This record gives sequence, structure tokens and C-alpha cells, in this order.
Amino acid sequence: MKVFPILLFFLFTSFQWRMDSKSNLTVTVTNIQNSKGKISFGLFRKVDSFPVKGKQFKGVFIDTKKPSTKYTFENLADGQYAVAIFHDENENGIMDKNMFGAPTEAYGFSRNARGTFSAPSFEEAKIDLKENKSIEIWIK
Repeated sequence: MKVFPILLFFLFTSFQWRMDSKSNLTVTVTNIQNSKGKISFGLFRKVDSFPVKGKQFKGVFIDTKKPSTKYTFENLADGQYAVAIFHDENENGIMDKNMFGAPTEAYGFSRNARGTFSAPSFEEAKIDLKENKSIEIWIK
């Protein structure tokens, strides 16, 4: 009978460890054409907020380095995420668009997803994070 409480203890602690598991997601942005401005990294975890700026789970602006810039989102709970990137060359904090609504600054999404006439869906860009992961996003 002494074995049963010990087994329960190990079962509970291993389950608790899995629930508290944290992972890092390293995102490398490539095809950066110049070193002007900053790169906006937006991490999303909800379908209904992707890729709306200001509704991201985590976001950061990093100084631009040509030809690539890297950022790591740390201590993320396991789950599904999507990443949206844009090159904010003029550092105004928004993705500039022309009079037809088309972006004039380079952008990209996780899984290098591209929508036809709009941003891709969360499903098209989602990443399953269960352990440390590195991804590359090509912007244009």
C-alpha cells in the first residue's frame, strides 16, 4: 500500500509539470531590404484578434538589421500561436498603406502564409508550440 501514495505523488507532479510547461518561440525575419526603422513582431493566440495590431497577445518593436532580424518570445504556455511581422521603416507605429488599402511596407506571417487580397487566417498562420521552436518569416 505504500507504493500507491508514491505513485500518486509522481503522477500528480509530472502532470503539474506538464501544465506549467513553458516554451520559447524564436522568430527570424528575413529578406529585409534596408536597415531603416524597426521590425514589429506581433504574437497572437486568438483567432478573432489575428492579425489586428493592438490586439496581439505580445508585441515588440526591434531595431532593424539587414538582411535579418531575430526576436525570441520567452516563457510561452504550450498552445497555438500565430505571428504577424511588418517593417516599420518610418517608425510611426503602424503599417502604412496606399489609397487602395494595400500595404506599402514589407510584411509577413508565420508559416509564410499569404492571403490573396487580405491577411491570411489564423488557421493558415498558426504554429503548435509544445517545445522550444524557431521559425523564419520571409517578408515582402
